Amino acid sequence: MPSDAERAWEALLRAHARLVPLFDREVQQATGLPLTWYDVLLELHSAGGRMMMGQLAERVVLSRTRVSRLVDELARAGLVAREANPADGRSAFAVITPEGVRRFRDAAPAYLGAIDREVGGPLSRQELRALATTLEKLVGRSAG
Repeated sequence: MPSDAERAWEALLRAHARLVPLFDREVQQATGLPLTWYDVLLELHSAGGRMMMGQLAERVVLSRTRVSRLVDELARAGLVAREANPADGRSAFAVITPEGVRRFRDAAPAYLGAIDREVGGPLSRQELRALATTLEKLVGRSAG
């Protein structure tokens, strides 16, 4: 019989595996943006529009190589630009463009609506607070 920790981990993985493709479909149907692109735009927008590539990789939980490829794709689409770091020639910033901000804002209602429906719908407000607090504890952040 699995432990409570094992059951919790399995449930977390299954929820992630079910929800991420669903959110990806919703955002793509609404705006044509893959969820990975939306995630990069979200992080850049939340950071004031500009972020070091290494920081961006940590925030979107992808390898630096994968984030670099994503930023290249977003740059080709005109949604992000790379900017050299004058303090360190080996690193660069990813900078969201005005078109990137527009596309991010266009996609946000689909993404947030899917979260509200799929996560907020089946759980009570108390369950949502408990879940958020528990997951924040796992990632080392204090609940707000």
